[in-house]
Amino acid sequence: MSIESMIEATIGKEGRYSDHPSDRGGKTMWGIIERVARKHGYRGDMRELPRDTAVAIYRQEYAIEPGFAAVARISPVIGEELFDTGVNMGPSVPALWFQQWLNALNRRGRDYPDIAEDGDIGPVTLAAYRAFIGKRGRGGESVMLKGLNCSQGARYLDLARNRQPNEDFVFGWLANRVGVA
Repeated sequence: MSIESMIEATIGKEGRYSDHPSDRGGKTMWGIIERVARKHGYRGDMRELPRDTAVAIYRQEYAIEPGFAAVARISPVIGEELFDTGVNMGPSVPALWFQQWLNALNRRGRDYPDIAEDGDIGPVTLAAYRAFIGKRGRGGESVMLKGLNCSQGARYLDLARNRQPNEDFVFGWLANRVGVA
């Protein structure tokens, strides 16, 4: 799956403008929160954020910089899952889960060495994932996806338990984000 396909799928889930009172992200257009839009130089009204600006932000902030595009070149379904979750929770969260699951799935280092769990998907993490897929095949991809979805669901539960206004979003998060990549 290409970066553009990942972006299109996520924009389809995110929709257009939102400023829900329970959402700490505040004003959001195309799934891009105001803080991130400003970081990338957008100064206008969030209701007017051009779609092509949102696409450029998605490409850089949520696909290339966190390494999800590189993962997608190895495994499109996992790259898309990391990307979509990164848009929803921030890229560092699924990047860390990916590394944690790689370590948990390496059979105590017999398949490949443990890697740093630092949220940085670079050459070492990518090599570990290649080794994992080399050992486990596409069945490993399915298991990785299940692991990531388990972590994601647990995070949504924690978010709702620790901040009641997040309950406004749990049904949609589970319906539209977990297990749909």
